[in-house]
Amino acid sequence: MDQALRLILPIYFVLYFGFAFVAKSMIVAKKIGKSPLVLPNDDTAFGLVGRYFKLTLIAMFVYVLLYVANPNTFGKGLNIMQLENTWVDIAGLFLLGIALILTVVAQYDMRDSWRIGIDTETETELITTGLFKYSRNPVFLGMVICLLGLFLVTPNALTLLFLILGYVLIQIQIRLEEAFLTKQHGLDYISYQKKVRRFL
Repeated sequence: MDQALRLILPIYFVLYFGFAFVAKSMIVAKKIGKSPLVLPNDDTAFGLVGRYFKLTLIAMFVYVLLYVANPNTFGKGLNIMQLENTWVDIAGLFLLGIALILTVVAQYDMRDSWRIGIDTETETELITTGLFKYSRNPVFLGMVICLLGLFLVTPNALTLLFLILGYVLIQIQIRLEEAFLTKQHGLDYISYQKKVRRFL
């Protein structure tokens, strides 16, 4: 399975980040006339979470490259041996596939309201249709599932750290966004919160 993962993982992450972030950013930027990347580069909570999340994503990308280069020696001694079997690998690959589909569909549902970060300058539409009928944060849900899938296909201390750190940062970002959306959309967002769960 290691040899297959050496091929699958880089292709997967190129597709995931290519479709979910690069392509979507270009499409939205063309429609709204500005970049949808609105993570602040300051010392606020918004900026801090964004900076740590970018560092986590970069570390994951470097990890995948190093794993692909030499899966047998990279991370040796950090592996969680109890999870190293074919069925766990298959479960991880399944979750990675679900994560890609969920993230891309949710971003499609967001249309021009999609942002990376919190856009304090433009009032965006409150999206409550498509996957947003079932989850208030399907994009973040997809990202958590992606982190879990990566951990299962390469179960070690590093991917466990990515999973835990990514999950915590996502939870903080969600709460920052909820406070902002409550301020921007008022009772409409409060009503939506009551009807639809944060994740599922």
